[in-house]
Amino acid sequence: MSAPAGGDHLVRPDREWFARDSVELAPLLLGAVLAHETDEGRVAVRLAEVEAYRGVGEDPGSHGFRGMTARNAVMFGEGGHLYAYFTYGMHVCINIVAGWAGRSAGVLLRGGTIVEGVELARARRGRSTDRDLARGPARLAQALGVPLARNGADLLAPPFELRVPAAALPHETGPRTGISGAGGAVDYPWRFWLPGDPGVSVYRRHPRSH
Repeated sequence: MSAPAGGDHLVRPDREWFARDSVELAPLLLGAVLAHETDEGRVAVRLAEVEAYRGVGEDPGSHGFRGMTARNAVMFGEGGHLYAYFTYGMHVCINIVAGWAGRSAGVLLRGGTIVEGVELARARRGRSTDRDLARGPARLAQALGVPLARNGADLLAPPFELRVPAAALPHETGPRTGISGAGGAVDYPWRFWLPGDPGVSVYRRHPRSH
């Protein structure tokens, strides 16, 4: 990995950096900055909350639990790619694929703070307060301007840029939000967040699969 200019203690990960279990990868993404460039401009978010999802036969809360489909095929590829999907038929949520090809693991980006392109993020989010611009997975994707068509995109190449902390930041962990109780997945402590960070979403426990 190479350090960017500016001395901000963030580094640019290489492909091998993602080749680890999603539960290990997730907390390492806290404090990372993900940027997306479009014709409208560039927006970047500092990640404050993420959730880990494992794969086939391991995690009943994961899209990959029952095997590969047309929808989740990206999860079965190599790490460092973006897995995007629709939720409730109207909102896009985005994940970073973790692990190795065939593993079907990922990390859902649940919340963060816009650190670049605030005006554009405001325009995309409408009447949202600045705190809520990327506070929640659907809001985060909307603020970044990531459409479903970006599913499978390489986060190590334009129009994306990802920089991650050189070392894990102090964080807390607890149950994931919106997970059903099947197989005990509702209790897996695979949600990670930066304590006190304004980009952390409101925790809600209710029956819905990832």
